[in-house]
Amino acid sequence: MLDIVLASGNPKKIAELQHILTPYQHTITPQKQLGISDAIEDGLSFVENAIIKARHACLHSGKPAISDDSGIEVDALSGEPGIYSARYAGEPSNDAANNRKLLEQLEGIAEPARTARYQCVIVYMRHAKDPTPVICQGSWEGYILNSPRGEGGFGYDPLFFCPEYKMSAAELTNEQKHAISHRGKALSQLMTYLKTGAL
Repeated sequence: MLDIVLASGNPKKIAELQHILTPYQHTITPQKQLGISDAIEDGLSFVENAIIKARHACLHSGKPAISDDSGIEVDALSGEPGIYSARYAGEPSNDAANNRKLLEQLEGIAEPARTARYQCVIVYMRHAKDPTPVICQGSWEGYILNSPRGEGGFGYDPLFFCPEYKMSAAELTNEQKHAISHRGKALSQLMTYLKTGAL
């Protein structure tokens, strides 16, 4: 069993990560509980930002860390909002404002052309100077609806249509979402490493 710091300050993301990680019985402590502030995410990719966050948590805790950097890419917008998904409508971060801006940007574009995917990169670092962090990636294909559906999830979930269930991500149960989501896939890869003792 490992004592791991979770390098995130997003309460909904923390809850989702902890729910997915529960069966693996590792001790997962959000960095805020240790008095660790959020890292400055100034990377130019999901991978860079995830490494920045994991290294920051390791440095200030002296423990291994897991970080997550994720977002949504919309093909009709040349991959936007991408790494800027959480702050697409500006600061402070606001899910409702981000969703409104995305719908505005896609106005007039028919649903068949609104293809999109969620991307997630999970990084595990053993310590702050870890030269070979474990990098796991998952994606989830779908498209952007014309209006929000569902009350669950967070981020762009009310707008992200999931073809597997013919529902928005916000209409799925936690179990349905975690089985097929970008974050669920990336964490599954990481847990394979943890279970085999490779870390």
